[in-house]
Amino acid sequence: MTTYKNIITFIETDRLRLRQWIDDDRALFAELNADPQNMEFFPSPILRSDSDIFIDKMIALIEENGWGLFSVEINETNEFIGFIGLAVPSYKTHFTPCTEIGWRLHKKYWGNGYATEGAKAVLNFAFNTLHKEEIVSFTSNLNIPSISVMKRIGMTRDIQGDFEHPNVKDGHKLRHHVLYRINASEFKNQEI
Repeated sequence: MTTYKNIITFIETDRLRLRQWIDDDRALFAELNADPQNMEFFPSPILRSDSDIFIDKMIALIEENGWGLFSVEINETNEFIGFIGLAVPSYKTHFTPCTEIGWRLHKKYWGNGYATEGAKAVLNFAFNTLHKEEIVSFTSNLNIPSISVMKRIGMTRDIQGDFEHPNVKDGHKLRHHVLYRINASEFKNQEI
């Protein structure tokens, strides 16, 4: 992978760098999005053209706002592994508008604690730099790995908040979603 010295790093952890997207991310992100195992908890894999559109939108949002779903790479090797960051859902539900935390990592990097490490750093950024009051996260109730990350980063399930995702077809096994939340004071209490 090419190393770009002028890329802005927004968040750095012991092992990860969360940064602006670059052209070198496109092919690997498209591979991640096209893989059925990686996309098990999405209605379908994503085409290369849609993957590139996603990156273009993230670049623009990060440039405009200073935050978004950041590209993630391993510090030691500069390997792109996926994204971790913040987003604002574009659809309406009972809990929107809101800011959500999300992640999508290539399957070859699963099981190393990268999602948890990066997500904790993103929560710190959200509460201590952006001064957000609350962050939510949601996924299909079948997505046990992501639910486990939500719990590890201190989020609590809002059972009353569970919902049918408006962008998933009626009757689809992934339509029912669970909602997790964490607010600024809960996050600060974890730091003590």
